[in-house]
Amino acid sequence: MNSIPSRPAGGVVNRSTLTVEEAFEAEDSRRSKLLQIAGDKADDDSLAQLVLAADQFLIHPHTRIVDEARAYAAGESPRTIIAGYHWFTDWGRDTMISLEGLTLDTGRHREAGRILRTFASYINNGLIPNMFPEGEQNGLYHTADATLWFFHALYRYVQSSTDRETLKVILPRLVEIVDHHLAGTNFNIRVDPKDGLLSQGEHGYQLTWMDAKVEEWVVTPRRGKAVEINALWYNALRILESFLRDRGDEKNARRMDEHARQAYESFNRCFWYEEGQYLYDVVDKEGGGNDTCLRPNQIFAVSLDFPILEQSRWNRVLQVVKDALLTPYGLRSLSRDNPEYKAAYDGDRRARDAAYHQGTVWAWLIGPFIDAWLRVHPGDNDSVSAFLEPFRKQLGGSCIGTIAEVFDAECRHSARAAAPLRPGASPKCCAACQT
Repeated sequence: MNSIPSRPAGGVVNRSTLTVEEAFEAEDSRRSKLLQIAGDKADDDSLAQLVLAADQFLIHPHTRIVDEARAYAAGESPRTIIAGYHWFTDWGRDTMISLEGLTLDTGRHREAGRILRTFASYINNGLIPNMFPEGEQNGLYHTADATLWFFHALYRYVQSSTDRETLKVILPRLVEIVDHHLAGTNFNIRVDPKDGLLSQGEHGYQLTWMDAKVEEWVVTPRRGKAVEINALWYNALRILESFLRDRGDEKNARRMDEHARQAYESFNRCFWYEEGQYLYDVVDKEGGGNDTCLRPNQIFAVSLDFPILEQSRWNRVLQVVKDALLTPYGLRSLSRDNPEYKAAYDGDRRARDAAYHQGTVWAWLIGPFIDAWLRVHPGDNDSVSAFLEPFRKQLGGSCIGTIAEVFDAECRHSARAAAPLRPGASPKCCAACQT
């Protein structure tokens, strides 16, 4: 375990002032403290490795002066989550998806609160930033789902911590976010008043997590009403409704309930693909019609805290995803029978981006798949252990002590990186995969 790289929990330490023995002792002590904070999560060797791996993704955004000033004025230091090494800064989507695993499951609730408050301070027109370009003070907002994942992360934080002050501060911003989505905000992100479903899309932009782009080519634009975007939208409405009821704001709570009911009814009417017996990936897509591509995005209609899919169809969707998309290392991003399917993530940048969400296996999707599995098969821990066993072996391979972001869709399911690997190099490690 001493070979696992890890970033100091409290910032950068000047180790040049320490002897080799002192530096080793200090690092050993620091890691022991991280495991102690994590409690029984660190009793298992593989989980202990992930606890230590998680630490390297929790960083101090030293380059953003505004974050520093705002945090210090509140008597704390800013924290954020880096999306992956070596090419990414902090991304809103990755941060909110991985926050539970990186902070709450590792006992680092104080840092979780700081991260949520940091991103809340950047809300603009009902959106949190998609990403912060390296060296820049301001974020870019071209995302339709990062803000909805913010609701999910905050909900899990409130459930896991005793901190209600953060919720009290952020709650008015959540109402503001929903109102912006209802009225329509940037990048054509808006709720269709006819059916209550959330639509998105603007030429030249990739607004969902399937965001590969080469120059002006958006590989998977998915413009229209995307399945996971609407699952997240419904989940956000129900979360906000519960927060508002707890605060005694019945008027706004009822309003959220009305929007949620409309979205639920429309989703179950519009998204079921009868011929394939699964969910459309996008309905009312750009150019008309519905997208029948079999993708993993539909799993979120079952896996989230408030599932938008009616219960009678949970098992069918889960079985289709299992049969067509499940691999030892996560879910394929597209089914094999699709003509655009790519079996390997390799070649030059254009070839890699063409495969990134067109078959390539994403490790982070095993989490939502297992959440959905346990919703359909409560208490089936034996199957869950079997789904996770291959990842234990991954901890000792390719991306040492962590899990690679993506894998080839076929053959040996080779671990891959977001850029070509030089001989002997390790794949990019992804923050969301450590959950």
